[in-house]
Amino acid sequence: MPKVISTLAVPTIISMLVTSFYNIADTYFVGQINTQSTAAVGVVFSVMFIIQAVGFFFGHGSGNYISRQLGAKNHQAASRMAATGFVYSVLFAALLAVVGLIFLEPLSLALGSTPTVLPYTKSYLAIVLCGGPFFAGQITLNNQMRFQGNAAYAMVGIVSGAVLNVVLDPLFIFGLDMGVSGAAMATAVAQMIAFTIQLIQTHRGGNLRINLRLFTPSLEFIREIISGGAPSLTRQALGSISTILLNYAAGSWGGDAGIAGMSIVNRMSFFINSVLIGFGQGFQPLCGFSYGAKLYARVREGFWFCVKIGTVFLLVVAVFGFIYAEEVIALFRDDANVIVIGSAAFRWQLMTYPLGAIVMYSNMMMQTIRKPIRASILSAARQGIFFIPAILIMPRLFGMEGVEATQAVADVLSFLLAIPLCGSVLKELKDLERKNNH
Repeated sequence: MPKVISTLAVPTIISMLVTSFYNIADTYFVGQINTQSTAAVGVVFSVMFIIQAVGFFFGHGSGNYISRQLGAKNHQAASRMAATGFVYSVLFAALLAVVGLIFLEPLSLALGSTPTVLPYTKSYLAIVLCGGPFFAGQITLNNQMRFQGNAAYAMVGIVSGAVLNVVLDPLFIFGLDMGVSGAAMATAVAQMIAFTIQLIQTHRGGNLRINLRLFTPSLEFIREIISGGAPSLTRQALGSISTILLNYAAGSWGGDAGIAGMSIVNRMSFFINSVLIGFGQGFQPLCGFSYGAKLYARVREGFWFCVKIGTVFLLVVAVFGFIYAEEVIALFRDDANVIVIGSAAFRWQLMTYPLGAIVMYSNMMMQTIRKPIRASILSAARQGIFFIPAILIMPRLFGMEGVEATQAVADVLSFLLAIPLCGSVLKELKDLERKNNH
């Protein structure tokens, strides 16, 4: 199990790192312009979360079904689901883009933009929305290939898009003097090309080909997508809501520098967690296949292996990040107020990082083996059940320090919730294993 998970995890880790690198690259290059542009990218991050949520919802929902059907040797049903999940993903993201462009200014204000940041937010957001269908589509395709055990193919498109984004960012922002609009344009163009490459990759190797004629808008498939994708949608959607509330709180207590500082910390946390997610995604296809084949001991073994590796990784990151917090924030924006706010918030989050492995992998396991209620509850915990009340209460009590510490409080409470939820699932797996052996 460790060898197989590690082999599958390498390309998924690279894919996740590269996906988050889009945001890191934009934040870095935009940070060279001014604090308002940096804040605008942070404001729009919640919309990127929503678009990403669409891709993960249909990708995980269809991918979980695909992995189980492949384990049961039912290739025709798997192919139909692949086409169905892909089409739904692109159409849904296109609908979001149309609505967002119609209500561009009200949406920008609703996301937490201040009056001084608003012009930059509108410029960045409009282009991001236009690239949304391509972004959601490539994420769905990436996850479908990953659940088929072909993560290396999925990695090619993601990496190509990220490399192109890094090249285009300085060209559009500084070379063509497009400012923050150039950062958004670079991202959109990179996403379109990555989408095209991902689509081509589905016709290679042992991947299920995307055949639009197999699109099957049946209630059965919709139920399967909702069951398998709801935890991801819950996690991503709540991440978007929490980011909006965080922007409001940071803007109220820290101004534009507060939004910018918290934005940088969010991007760094997303980048670090992408390694954790990528490693877990190496476990998911094997988890789904093993569960479908009634190999319950392998599911438990893979879960504990991921928890051990993830916890050690986060401990190392926490130590180094705590020491060099100011230097990390200064890389993105050399503004004294931004550095003070960002480094304090980064240290608060680093203190609770090692607790995150068991929370994340418990959620992934429960999602893959169809424990949707418990998976959804745990998904909602970190960015919703605990974060939302905390971000509404703590700043009132502690000011900007309350904003900085909110995520750490939510992480501790999520860990305490994960223990009984995960324990009940592991016990069920043991019982199934005993019944299967008899």
